[in-house]
Amino acid sequence: MHYHSKQILVLGLGRSGLAATRLLQQAGASVTVADSGGGEALQQHAEALRAEGVSVHLGEKALSFLQSSAFSLQPLYARAILSPGIEPTSPLVQQVVACGVPLVGELELAYDFCKCPIVAITGTNGKTTTTELTVAGLLGAGLKTIACGNIGLPFSEAVVKSAELDVIVIEVSSFQLETTDRFHAHVAVWLNLSPNHLDRYASVAEYREAKLRIFRNQKSDDIVIIPKNFDSEGLFPLIAKKITFSSQDAEADFFFDGESISYRCEPLLEMSQTELRGAHNAENIMAALAVGVALNVAPQKMLKGISTYRSLPHRCEVVMEQEGVLWINDSKSTTLDAMEKALRSIEKKRRIILIAGGKNKGTSFSSILPLVQERVKEAILLGEMKRSIAESWHGVVSHQVNSMEEAVQLAAAHAEPGDVVLLSPGSSSYDMFKNYEERGNQFKKAVLQLLKSKSLTS
Repeated sequence: MHYHSKQILVLGLGRSGLAATRLLQQAGASVTVADSGGGEALQQHAEALRAEGVSVHLGEKALSFLQSSAFSLQPLYARAILSPGIEPTSPLVQQVVACGVPLVGELELAYDFCKCPIVAITGTNGKTTTTELTVAGLLGAGLKTIACGNIGLPFSEAVVKSAELDVIVIEVSSFQLETTDRFHAHVAVWLNLSPNHLDRYASVAEYREAKLRIFRNQKSDDIVIIPKNFDSEGLFPLIAKKITFSSQDAEADFFFDGESISYRCEPLLEMSQTELRGAHNAENIMAALAVGVALNVAPQKMLKGISTYRSLPHRCEVVMEQEGVLWINDSKSTTLDAMEKALRSIEKKRRIILIAGGKNKGTSFSSILPLVQERVKEAILLGEMKRSIAESWHGVVSHQVNSMEEAVQLAAAHAEPGDVVLLSPGSSSYDMFKNYEERGNQFKKAVLQLLKSKSLTS
């Protein structure tokens, strides 16, 4: 679609909405923005855009503006752009849909402007790490690339540099994929799937269906990167070429045997040569290496970049070890699958004090009970789900607390030499914190303050 001189409505003024607005302005469109929120960050974005002549409506005024203009929305606006943080069921979006304005997501908008091949990466867990690993490996091999999308830098902001790149690597969420139509990834990576976002989706099948849109427009000369045990049930026929990875099936193209990664039976990399640990991170590395193969880059050329990569904060991040107790921040764990991977990544000889709980996303914690019973010494529970988790984890010693500081203090009082105190919530953070980063930072701050006070009194 050509946007010059067109009237476009942007729904949502977070970072993605702001980036979409800027991109549309550069394309010569006339942009109106509506967001039902009204926080300080939104106010700042709105003031900056209004100074540039953009019409911005926030809070209750956003919906009243759309309702009062309902009769003219369809003929006036050629398209509405939906930011991924805005739910399709929100009154704001429903008003636009009811008026017949074509609605697409920010991902789809940016795709219209992309000048280089796209690598898109999705999955319930590991998306960010795999995206970062892919970029680190490709840069090390001499390709020009950048990471964007759900990772933090909006695709709409990164796409303006696409003409200078060999390939662009995008982390894509189910929320972003929901509103795609023509979005086409030359290389599509599917890492895994486990129950998530059931407060937004009616079922796991519906959640899966949203993610499967990553394959929707692929052709025979495109590539899919999938686990060897990928469940293709209900999927339209995949005509793209396949590259597989596995930590269980040696017949996969990339295989992890518990210690080393091989490609078609040829040894490539020992996990001990990297900064990462655990089978889940081996799978992330294999997926990243597979992207190189898909782009005709020899895996060996990516090894230096991958070997020196360090995971981002809040992903099984070691905070400190003192008096024989290891403190680990895995605040990015927002699903039970991520919690399971964190628990399994810790040496079996060490007992775990687990800090868990968060926003109720419609997921039961009972499925992970056998592993918790096996590995967890005590559970410290907080957030909306603390009571329901305690009820489902029968037989597990558990404590319910009201703050991260209280959780850390209780963990310290019960920890013994050789124990690990692991923050791995298994759910999102929005019930108590702005995001998982704030949750992890509060954990780290509480740990460091507690250990500092201990050292002062010793």
